[in-house]
Amino acid sequence: MGAAGSKLEKALGDQFPEGERYFGLENFGNTCYCNSVLQALYFCVPFREQLLEYYSSHEIGADAEDNLLTCLADLFTQINLQKKKTGVIAPKRFVQRLKKQNELFRSYMHQDAHEFLNFLLNELVDILEKEDQAAKKEGGTSSPSEKTVNGPKNPQANGVQKEPLVTWVHKNFQGILTNETRCLRCETVTARDEAFFDLSLDIEQNSSITSCLKNFSSTETLNAEDKFFCDKCCSLQEAQKRMKIKKPPHILVIHLKRFKYIEQLGRYKKLSYRVVFPLELKLSNTVEDADSEYSLFAVVVHVGSGPNHGHYVSLVKSHNHWLFFDDENVEMIDESAVQTFFGSAQEYSSNTDHGYILFYESLCANKS
Repeated sequence: MGAAGSKLEKALGDQFPEGERYFGLENFGNTCYCNSVLQALYFCVPFREQLLEYYSSHEIGADAEDNLLTCLADLFTQINLQKKKTGVIAPKRFVQRLKKQNELFRSYMHQDAHEFLNFLLNELVDILEKEDQAAKKEGGTSSPSEKTVNGPKNPQANGVQKEPLVTWVHKNFQGILTNETRCLRCETVTARDEAFFDLSLDIEQNSSITSCLKNFSSTETLNAEDKFFCDKCCSLQEAQKRMKIKKPPHILVIHLKRFKYIEQLGRYKKLSYRVVFPLELKLSNTVEDADSEYSLFAVVVHVGSGPNHGHYVSLVKSHNHWLFFDDENVEMIDESAVQTFFGSAQEYSSNTDHGYILFYESLCANKS
């Protein structure tokens, strides 16, 4: 990798960003799903900064009990403090902890990068909450590190509840969806809020992220056996339902549902559909109807023709340069190369490298 590293340094020359580090991650047999997501998270700068700050403000002793948060903070700090600008790091401690924590990731089977990302973010939130509760017990009060969750469990639309904790994981990744149901008999609208860390979108052939988001928010009629129980009518009624984004997140993570269960085959199949993801995205399906603008900074790519085998790599934008991370290897790519990962317009194509998880950062300076 020394040669590859120096090649990258040569390619960037005096444009090599001050203080930045580009390190490949060693693969421990089948850990590309983990490496590709970790690279995307490392180049999610607000998240990285919070982790580095966490590491420096928590004296993590050698005898301290490891958890995924301390292991991740330690890994990011190691990369950040490297004397060399490029090279390879082995995320051994993090991977060991991950396997110890969740048996799903223990086998040498092909793992799902999206499942890993979801597990990791929720695990980080759990650890921060426990620390917050422990600090409250010790000192009476805690730092205003505040919470909510991924999924429909938490924010009730009209119920009053005590202020949940909002961690820095939430501040970066959490958005709020609102599920509106309108009774077609009495016209009453019932709204229920759900928090999310990522949006999972159904995909179609020759489509775009914008059209997938429109479908996500399209109106669905509930009738026949799907009727809705209207509290006002006190009975089952036909209704219309739609999902809108009430609060867009600072970092918008979009998961393209490329693995679909095919009843006739009795197994999952990979959809290699061509789905265009723009470098700049406007979110228009929000409650306020004000466009939220986002810029693409990372893509986790699934390489392979099926769901049970293959490989993951990531594309990352750093200081206006695009980089390609494939485990230990890091190289520069041209921005125009990003479109080669949209997918295939024909069902059977030799191109099996398809965008799977997209990371967008809000262009809004004010991080509300």
